[in-house]
Amino acid sequence: MANRTTPYGAFNYRVEFDGGEVFGGFSDVSGIGTEVTVAEYRNGNEKENHVRKVAGIHKVSDVTLKRGILNSKSLWDWLAATRTQGPAAQRSVVITLLDEAQKPVQAWVLRGAIPMKYTGPTLAGKGGGDVAMEEIVLSAEGFEIAA
Repeated sequence: MANRTTPYGAFNYRVEFDGGEVFGGFSDVSGIGTEVTVAEYRNGNEKENHVRKVAGIHKVSDVTLKRGILNSKSLWDWLAATRTQGPAAQRSVVITLLDEAQKPVQAWVLRGAIPMKYTGPTLAGKGGGDVAMEEIVLSAEGFEIAA
């Protein structure tokens, strides 16, 4: 395959739960990331007056998913399971970027994910054509990037 010179579009992706379950299409996915904390350390016998940077623990950013409301309570059921079952409700979530031919380009894997926040739609009787949206924020224990 020839080297690609243009970046992939951010609009072609798939969100899967536990290896294939799809809760409907999400219009927005944001917050994918991880961070490594850095501790500063200085030996007392250093000749030069500077600190060393030592890698510490890492954490995964919270990921927000938004979608139009469907005739489904699957996201709410997962949140309810998290409230009653604790760690037993953890799932793996895979967010896969697709190319123009719908082939996977890169995937972000959230391990040990649980929903930490659910927000329902803003409802207004102004007669507009807005879609009723719901939002769920996921907290994950682990993060990987798969090719």
